This record gives sequence, C-alpha cells and structure tokens, in this order.
Amino acid sequence: MTVKESGARAVADLNEKLVLASVEIAASPQRVFKALTSEEIVDWWVREGVFNTTEWRGDVRVGGSWRSAGLVNGEPYALEGEYLVVDPPRKLVHTWRRVGAPGAETTVTYMLERLGEGTRLTLRHEGFAVPEACASVGSGWETSFARLAEILA
Repeated sequence: MTVKESGARAVADLNEKLVLASVEIAASPQRVFKALTSEEIVDWWVREGVFNTTEWRGDVRVGGSWRSAGLVNGEPYALEGEYLVVDPPRKLVHTWRRVGAPGAETTVTYMLERLGEGTRLTLRHEGFAVPEACASVGSGWETSFARLAEILA
C-alpha cells in the first residue's frame, strides 16, 4: 500500500485528559522514527500562526533529555523532557513539560506500525491538568502530523 494522503487526526479527550492522534505517512518506520528524534523536528513541529519550533536538541536514549524552543503566539517558549522508552523504529516515549509554566508533566507515546510502503504513526499524549491545554495541544499535534506526512512524502 502506498500512502497518498496523511489523514492526520487528533482528538482531545478532556475527561481523560489526553490526546490521541494518528497519521499515515509515505515513509518507512525507520525514516519516521528519525524525524521524531532529530533536528528535523523544527521542520514539522509547527502550527502556522500559533507556534513555530526553531530549535531542538536531544540525547535519544533511555534517561536522555530533549529540549525544543521557539515562538508561541509571538512569545518565546521552551519544552523539555526525558526519554523513557527508545525502541527504534517501533516505539518512543518521553515526558513533556513547558519550561517555567505551572502544571503537571505529561507523557507522550509514539507507536510506529508498518503499512506496506508506509507507516501509521499513533500518538498518545496524557496527563494534562488543564482541559484547555489538552485541547490546544491536540490541535497542534494534528497540524504537526499533517506537516510531517507532507515533508516525508
């Protein structure tokens, strides 16, 4: 099967305080995993007019850290976390917290499944304390996943 359109979708479950997202990408799981764990993040982790990631660094190993920064609504932001599971090219799990902002740390799980010549990427982002943050992040994952699929096609 050749993946032609991403069909990126994200749903924020405000009762469960989590985001579920998925996208089909016309690239191998190995290639998608690389895009999730390298400076390529600055190319796809964007939501036009809302946030723009301009830098990323990471020590991609269990216990290693990552950090990204950029602009959100015209103001600087930084996110950081720690890798909990690194199982290329099948699974990646890391914590996520906004630097300097109140709120609980959340957890992001990426699952990669081969689909013929492509990959189904599924995300579970959980642990949100504030429903509005959950909804906003869900919209961001959908636009970012659509961009990732576009770039890797």
